[in-house]
Amino acid sequence: MVHHIVMWKFKPGIAEERKPELKKAMKENLGALAGKVPGLLTVEFIEEPLSTSTHDIALVTTLEKAEDIAVYGNHPAHVAVADTYVRPYVTERACLDY
Repeated sequence: MVHHIVMWKFKPGIAEERKPELKKAMKENLGALAGKVPGLLTVEFIEEPLSTSTHDIALVTTLEKAEDIAVYGNHPAHVAVADTYVRPYVTERACLDY
């Protein structure tokens, strides 16, 4: 089993009042990928990190094996969600796999 953790900051131009609705859409759509992407076991979206955090939001996923990270990253359902609900609004992506 492997964990794939991704963190982002919102782009500077994103208004504070828009962030809750963007987080909700990210959480719902990323969470819906479990069961659709081969090897993806669990999805947890972190929308309220502690004030000591360096990023605004994070995604914590569990996959069956290391090779499934590439499967997940290239899967059409994941690409569609990322391109629609995540990438247009975020910057400074950080990733840790273990």
